[in-house]
Amino acid sequence: MAPPETAAAMLLACAAIPEWSWDIIAARPFASADSLIEYAGALALRWRAKQVSNALARHPRIGERPVGHGADAGHSRREQSAVDPADARLAADLLEGNRRYEQRFGQVFLIHAAGRGGHDILARLRQRLEHSPEQEQRETALQLRKIALSRLQQELAPC
Repeated sequence: MAPPETAAAMLLACAAIPEWSWDIIAARPFASADSLIEYAGALALRWRAKQVSNALARHPRIGERPVGHGADAGHSRREQSAVDPADARLAADLLEGNRRYEQRFGQVFLIHAAGRGGHDILARLRQRLEHSPEQEQRETALQLRKIALSRLQQELAPC
């Protein structure tokens, strides 16, 4: 079992919500990786809007390459790997979509990008611009949960 500080750093790279990571650490040990993920998912259903909003600060804009060498930047690079940086039209459309989204909702556009191509992400961004603020708040929390649990599964997967 990893020391609490190591476990906290790993969990915060999955979702920058300290209360979530502390609650998971306090519940250790888990019988299996699956039981840990199930527990983490149940806790994530309780995230409040402010926690989700704070966690967004560690996510780069879709189409922008994450800076830094931390675990969360590494996750973001892998998740966005299907967004082709050489596609100038897509890059311009994502930039404009991000600008419109941030202007409308006051936060970065977040989507579980793993396995999605750039054009699919752009189409989803455009659809979500039609959401009400309340709908988008729920959708953003859902996407953050998906990202967090996917990252946690990756962290727990045997090498």
